[in-house]
Amino acid sequence: MTADSVQLQEHPLWSATPTPLTDEMEIDFEATRKLVEHHVRLGVSGLFVLGTCGEGPWLPVDAQRDFVQAVSDCSAGRLVIGAQVTDNSALRIIDNMERVAEDGADVAIMAAPWKVFRPNVSNLTRLYLEAIEASPIPVGIYDLGERDQTVVPGEVIAEALQHEKVIVLKDSSGDEKRRDTALAIREQRPGLRVMSGDEFDTVSYLAAGYDGLVLGGGIFNGYLARRIMSAVQAGEIERARSLQQTMNALMYDVYGGEEITCWLRGLKHLLVRMEIFNTENLLLDYDLTEECRERIESALEEYSEVLFPDNA
Repeated sequence: MTADSVQLQEHPLWSATPTPLTDEMEIDFEATRKLVEHHVRLGVSGLFVLGTCGEGPWLPVDAQRDFVQAVSDCSAGRLVIGAQVTDNSALRIIDNMERVAEDGADVAIMAAPWKVFRPNVSNLTRLYLEAIEASPIPVGIYDLGERDQTVVPGEVIAEALQHEKVIVLKDSSGDEKRRDTALAIREQRPGLRVMSGDEFDTVSYLAAGYDGLVLGGGIFNGYLARRIMSAVQAGEIERARSLQQTMNALMYDVYGGEEITCWLRGLKHLLVRMEIFNTENLLLDYDLTEECRERIESALEEYSEVLFPDNA
């Protein structure tokens, strides 16, 4: 499969979606169908599955495969499906790429490896390029920059972005130099979509020229995010900033305040209350405080029009 075989929107909005789990900690297929339909309703154009928000690194391989197959089947081509394939060697990454391709993913997403022996520029460049070259499907790069446990130097990311198989960048680095480099490469490669993963500051990246967004809260803030994107495209920056403030307030209600104390538990609890998920079961260690529960209840009422848009 070539990069040309996956058609991305000019201004894509992706959701780094959470994974619904049953009481037996298996994939909830009913909730997966609802998850896909709600994303379509919000105007989301792609799903990033098995990332951190999706608990991919902690899920058994069988569960990973079940979820990729389920979202691909439910989407039926309406959403681009990107699946995380991150690992510690090119060989393991390639194995993951082949598996998610077989299960229906459109794009293989590479983040920094969990652990690399001698993580210098030469070794990391070789790891990225070997995996990208062997991928059976187009590739996306997820860059956390200095925020990641394994810091991948900017020149390694730049080299990867210039490969013809790479079609997507999720930039969560918060690094202006990396941002400028990505935009310069996009000028050389118009088919590359550079997308911000900083959901608390989407406007600055969109105003700088980023094509779109990949948001961990896309399953509930996607409608607001699409409105922010439209405002920036229309040159209405102040309106976009006002919408960003609204989106931030909603996210703080869901995630447990500015300290993000409840994060994924709060998100899954919201989705249960929205009748998308059947349980709030998760593999990561987050609790739901009474304050977070109360804030979510208030948010369901205050932000009902953006959580359940009639005309999305």
